[in-house]
Amino acid sequence: MALANAAAASRIPSLFLGRSATTSSTTIRAWSFRNLISASVAIPTIAINIPGIIADIWEGVLNAVPKKKTSHMKKRHRQLAGKALKDSKQYLAQHTIDEAHATDVFALAATQAQILSGSGEPSIKIYSTTEDDFPIAQVLRDAHKLGCHHIVTNQPGTKAVSAGFAGEAKVWKYEEGIWKDDGDVTGIDAPRKAGETWAVTLSLDGQYLAGTTHDGRVNVWDLTNGGEKVKEFETKGSFGMCIDLSPDGRFIASGHESGNIYLFSTATSRLLHSLPGLIKPVRAVKFSPGSKLVAAAGDARIISLYDPNSGEQVANLSGHAAWITSLDWSYTGQYLLSGSLDGKVKVWDIDRRTCVATHSESERGIWCVKWLPKGETSVERQKAERFVTAGSNRAITIYREATGG
Repeated sequence: MALANAAAASRIPSLFLGRSATTSSTTIRAWSFRNLISASVAIPTIAINIPGIIADIWEGVLNAVPKKKTSHMKKRHRQLAGKALKDSKQYLAQHTIDEAHATDVFALAATQAQILSGSGEPSIKIYSTTEDDFPIAQVLRDAHKLGCHHIVTNQPGTKAVSAGFAGEAKVWKYEEGIWKDDGDVTGIDAPRKAGETWAVTLSLDGQYLAGTTHDGRVNVWDLTNGGEKVKEFETKGSFGMCIDLSPDGRFIASGHESGNIYLFSTATSRLLHSLPGLIKPVRAVKFSPGSKLVAAAGDARIISLYDPNSGEQVANLSGHAAWITSLDWSYTGQYLLSGSLDGKVKVWDIDRRTCVATHSESERGIWCVKWLPKGETSVERQKAERFVTAGSNRAITIYREATGG
């Protein structure tokens, strides 16, 4: 991993030097965002109502999901027996932070010692993962006036970027044991507006930030050079709902409201592949730790796996009953974590292409899931895997692998 990180760091600085930025715009066609954007622009004084609007929409979606019914107990017994065989890995709920936020929790990020969470309220909250009761370590008050929908951190846990519903992206640095405001990315070269920066991702070293926009553009900023925008990729104008940078620094993947998934080469600054398979909005895209696979999911309720080098679709994973909102890979790349508006969190074994654990303690939708990083020592690596989930129930739940130290 150290070699991969070094390789990524050596590639990325040369990617965008000398590149000029272009602009484009188009009509927003994503109903799931249109009302939100207009509300945040025209009526900023009712920001507190925006999470409620979203919650009502998603509640309707959840209520519309058909519930499985059987009239024959033998069939049900067979289903349960099959589930017992399928869910072969156990995770225990280690701790739940009830009422972690006053609204839906939309964003989670994690370092080796902390969980960062964002919601429809202005403040970002930070919880310690080194103590059993996961106490609040810090509150970034008034971080985003209309709330926060994305948070990302770099691998060392020294830099974070949060994106708000008003279109702003804020940079944070961790020093002297606390997080400090380190500037605002959006607004340097263009007027701020809702949707101008939506999904965001950081390079492993935190030097480069990539983000999607409401009109389908993918922007890249150099955070070590005053937040200068160094590249702008054009797509077909559909709302950019998710984005990720490959750990080896070679690719940028973006998922869109149209169902398109675009894979860009950072070496050539060109579109490499338009990935097939998903025809509905794509809400999550994530590269594996070794950059050998990229996973994508959304309203189609399936997870598609692709080879980023060839653009070939290599597998589909199915099991969720509603929109899939979040994906995250384990440190080794052996397992993929998924969260859905069906209220379920699933762990998938990638080698076996099967679900090995399902958790459905919450009846409300899940917005975000995240594996908790381990330390770099051999002792830390031997510890049990942990992941964290959050969503419409306003709680944050930490799960721990049933085996391990």
